[in-house]
Amino acid sequence: MNLRKGTKNKVAGARQAVREARRIVVKVGSSSLTTATGGLDADRVDALVDVLAKIRSGGEREIVLVSSGAIAAGLAPLGLRRRPKDLARQQAAASVGQGLLVARYTASFARYGVRVGQILLTSDDMSRRAHHRNASRTLDKLLAMGAFPVVNENDTVATDEIRFGDNDRLAALVAHLVHADLLVLLSDIDGVYDGNPSKPGTSRIAEVREPADLDGIEIGSAGKAGVGTGGMVTKVEAARIAAAAGIPVVLTDTVHAADALSGGDTGTYFHATGKRSADRLLWLQHASTPQGSLTLDDGAVRAVVERRTSLLPAGIAAVEGDFSAGDPVELRDGSGRAVARGLVNFDAKEIPQLLGRSTRELARELGAEYEREVVHRDDLVILHP
Repeated sequence: MNLRKGTKNKVAGARQAVREARRIVVKVGSSSLTTATGGLDADRVDALVDVLAKIRSGGEREIVLVSSGAIAAGLAPLGLRRRPKDLARQQAAASVGQGLLVARYTASFARYGVRVGQILLTSDDMSRRAHHRNASRTLDKLLAMGAFPVVNENDTVATDEIRFGDNDRLAALVAHLVHADLLVLLSDIDGVYDGNPSKPGTSRIAEVREPADLDGIEIGSAGKAGVGTGGMVTKVEAARIAAAAGIPVVLTDTVHAADALSGGDTGTYFHATGKRSADRLLWLQHASTPQGSLTLDDGAVRAVVERRTSLLPAGIAAVEGDFSAGDPVELRDGSGRAVARGLVNFDAKEIPQLLGRSTRELARELGAEYEREVVHRDDLVILHP
């Protein structure tokens, strides 16, 4: 897109937050690290590491890398011509590829005397309080000790999470977890366009100030290389999650990584649109998979949604699903609409005997351990206010 001088100045001013960012999360897609047939491309990895090592060399900026590529890297060594569709072979490819991926990063960063620390996450790790706290502490300590954290989803054991959006959404949530000042999404796509970029007359959208700026624009669903699972849809969704959590985002091609990190006019810049919330609740809202549901009466819906109270047994009308204490569940109103999501304190088989009863009554009959919330307000996120 050809920008007039005034527009260029406006874009430069808007990206001041990029130049001032001190803690940055960078996400790179499979297509930027591997060949189309699978297997790591050492030259591509080294080129990315060259940029990241230079950015952090002054000691004023910290970077966390969220890297896809484990499954793609494992294809060729296992004799697979293309990304398998079945979960078992995806997990096998991830098991082989993850070791190759972190070994390649370790060797590449070693050229700069930088040690690499690997962090493998699943959404379950991050929605549970203790696991979330441990992940946050480990990442902070790695950065404090001068190591370079490389984060990936634990695809060898993930199930639904393995289709999580090619790590785009994971990157947005990690950015919030580490209190990043900036998220940079790198792939083989150089930004959001107002139409099909392969057709004449379309232009790159330099800035997105609010979600409405993309209304009416058809967002493509796939990258060019075909070795990952994400596309522009997942990238835009990740950008929206991060922006709503108070983190600006740059979405661009990996070849423009240096420009993106220095505040240059590349890709699409998403302005922060919201404020930071509790880290774990963002994961609960955007990364967890509900294992069941609780239907609330009208009074409980008002108490949970409007007054932001805990959910007590007296307000529950029905229970569905097979879940254990600590699992995420949906809280639904009488029409079946999910109004909230939370971590439940009881197993599914325990809840029927609690329905509609006060905690005091339950404590007298069943014991003091039943005088508690079914979902505590600290473990609850509102979906529809």
